[in-house]
Amino acid sequence: MGGYRGFCSVLLVMILLVTCTSGEDPYKFYTWNVTYGDIYPLGVKQQGILINGQFPGPQIDSVTNDNLIVNVFNSLDEPFLISWNGVQQRRNSWQDGVYGTNCPIPPGQNFTYVLQVKDQIGSYFYYPSLAFHKAAGGFGGLKISSRSVIPVPFDPPAGDFTVLAGDWFKKNHTDLKAILDGGSDLPFPDGLLINGRGSNGYTFTVDQGRTYRFRISNVGISTSLNFRIQGHKMLLVEVEGTHTLQNTYDSLDIHLGQSYSVLVTADQPGQDYYIVVSTRFTSQVLSSTSILHYSNSAGGVSGPPPGGPTTQIDWSLEQARSVRRNLTASGPRPNPQGSYHYGLINTTSTIRLQNSAPVINGKQRYAVNSVSFIPADTPLKLADYFKISGVYSLGSIPSSPSGSGGYLQTSVMGADFRGFAEVVFENPEDTVQSWHIDGHSFFVVGMDGGQWTPASKLTYNLRDTVSRCTVQVYPNSWTAVYMPLDNVGMWNIRSENWARQYLGQQFYLRVYSSVNSWRDEYPIPKNALLCGRAMGRRTRPL
Repeated sequence: MGGYRGFCSVLLVMILLVTCTSGEDPYKFYTWNVTYGDIYPLGVKQQGILINGQFPGPQIDSVTNDNLIVNVFNSLDEPFLISWNGVQQRRNSWQDGVYGTNCPIPPGQNFTYVLQVKDQIGSYFYYPSLAFHKAAGGFGGLKISSRSVIPVPFDPPAGDFTVLAGDWFKKNHTDLKAILDGGSDLPFPDGLLINGRGSNGYTFTVDQGRTYRFRISNVGISTSLNFRIQGHKMLLVEVEGTHTLQNTYDSLDIHLGQSYSVLVTADQPGQDYYIVVSTRFTSQVLSSTSILHYSNSAGGVSGPPPGGPTTQIDWSLEQARSVRRNLTASGPRPNPQGSYHYGLINTTSTIRLQNSAPVINGKQRYAVNSVSFIPADTPLKLADYFKISGVYSLGSIPSSPSGSGGYLQTSVMGADFRGFAEVVFENPEDTVQSWHIDGHSFFVVGMDGGQWTPASKLTYNLRDTVSRCTVQVYPNSWTAVYMPLDNVGMWNIRSENWARQYLGQQFYLRVYSSVNSWRDEYPIPKNALLCGRAMGRRTRPL
């Protein structure tokens, strides 16, 4: 009888193991070696940052809730970090890959990121977050597909293309960083790249009569772009994880750090067509092209590349307002996106963030609410965990413009877990701004010219706006978002203009829960790198 009971016990354990294993979300494993290498994107030899010898880096293809295990070996001669633009890192800011949360990977060492793309779909990218590495490469596409049981509001496309477009400089990233460190601003970019190549350097091949998905991200560091395809319409279907109303566009403005997803049908005669990106809101207009090649093409591209908008702000503003949420589409879960009635929730706080460009100690800096961010000697998240005093002060940035001159500070703003914040980005400058918030997706409820006032709330879209993680603010204008503070952690809020980010236009939002529970936040990873004043401490028992 005892033997039978023992057999039953073993069988029960085996069944439980199989059940748990089959019920767990899938794992995908990546090993990346980060090196320097010679690249020639604009015909000039440069020192680029390669991942596994590739520029841009490898594409990550995932499905909602996948676990991504990315082992990054740093073979550079300086510290390195990768961040994941748009991946929310639910309960897990430890994996965000910015200096406020992570120690850099030292030269010759590695760090394994353990990410889960929890309850997300959409088009995103990764990039190097330290110093000015983003100007040297190290970025790549990251797509999160819907699970097979979740309906998608369009037929499966015949192909899925990633388009990484952005401005580029012929100077190496070290030279660009030295310009900023010296107190000057960057020169105008030398050109634009599409998937790491200059004009006509990249080809997308399609079959006539079939429909394709293009996931377009602006991975540049200084300029908004306009994207268009000669002779073809674009059907917008997704913006940073939100299925959109399927409006048709001839061209799309894509601001720094933003990602859009469109369907394009190859419904023209069998030949080659220009794909064009050009700069927006710049006195000098840069353009670059790649090729849409029909597999039955009877000839190459012909005629001039199609022109696009240049400095028309009103045109861009109206296009931005036309991007709406598809209220009947499922998101990552099998329920309509519109079932979350964000417009009926009372906001718990209003945060007004105003950008400025002060000169501090004789050098050009950039600021938020007069505070120009300077990194601490220890990642802020580690200082929190180990209770290291003196690294930063909570409330070191005001929640509304102070009107004072610019000053340097390691700026951290406090926020309560499960609050619902109204965040207003105010831009009194004459250049377009692009803002990103890590760890969250927010509802873009309004944008307009002039000064924001409480009366501006009357113009908000409280029904069907998109939720996203990066938003533009036009010159002398404002943009308002509603943001659920539903993710505990230390989160970076930053300009996507990389010179402005590097010179202080960023800060950290500490979303805090007083309950010390894995329900609200995961514990520090066992493999967490330690640096600064956290050196010599222990993460947690193995």
